[in-house]
Amino acid sequence: MIFVKAALLGIVEGLTEFLPISSTGHMLLVDRFIALSPDKAFNDAFMVIIQLPAVLAVVLYFWARLWPFGKPPAERDATITLWTKIVAAFAPAAIIGFLLDDLIEKWLFNAVVVCMALIVGGVILIVLETRQRRPVIVSADTMSYARAVGIGFIQCLAMVPGTSRSAATIIGAMALGADRKTAAEFSFFLAIPTMLGATTLKLLKNGLHFTVREWGALAIGAVVSFVVAYAVVAFLMRYIQRHDFKAFGYYRIVLGAIVLMLALMTR
Repeated sequence: MIFVKAALLGIVEGLTEFLPISSTGHMLLVDRFIALSPDKAFNDAFMVIIQLPAVLAVVLYFWARLWPFGKPPAERDATITLWTKIVAAFAPAAIIGFLLDDLIEKWLFNAVVVCMALIVGGVILIVLETRQRRPVIVSADTMSYARAVGIGFIQCLAMVPGTSRSAATIIGAMALGADRKTAAEFSFFLAIPTMLGATTLKLLKNGLHFTVREWGALAIGAVVSFVVAYAVVAFLMRYIQRHDFKAFGYYRIVLGAIVLMLALMTR
């Protein structure tokens, strides 16, 4: 059963990591019904490790955009400049996350915080879309470093479990003048160093001491996470061409209410 559970969790991770609906909130809900292993250390490591294939899915989908080599000089320089903006946006989360990771895990990682973050984030998404102004940034290439760093600071709000990293960066980008497509793209780009950094930090703390069976479960979860995440990225880039993010906002509010009721019922 551990392999079936690993596949199911891989599906949940792939589906929720890049949509603005909080993978943490969903994992918390699924964990109520699917206990992967009695070993909490392995469960925690599993949840972190299966994020890596999701990052790889983003890299593969945007490979032509993100790989600078083999391009004409002007395109190569533009790609390198884009990467410097991504790194600049990543810096706030790298510093704050490193300093506060233990405190966040101790004080904020609970069902009530996750639920409130889901609901508040959903309301903000709906309000932002209702009052959306004419965008002034229609490409990540034209985004200023100041705006990129501003998005990076807003991304730090996602350290509160349930906020959703993708929701924070999309909301931040749109609030700072980006259109939906640019906000979603930059959210995907910024996920690469952010998730790699967070995963590395967690692995350094937890280690990789697993049994052969656990490694097998990790492999299944990773493959499923990659496939589903790639499909989700492709879906979202098509979806936002005709739709706004309000549906995700309503979904977050409903999910937050469900998780909160379950948490109160099991106390």
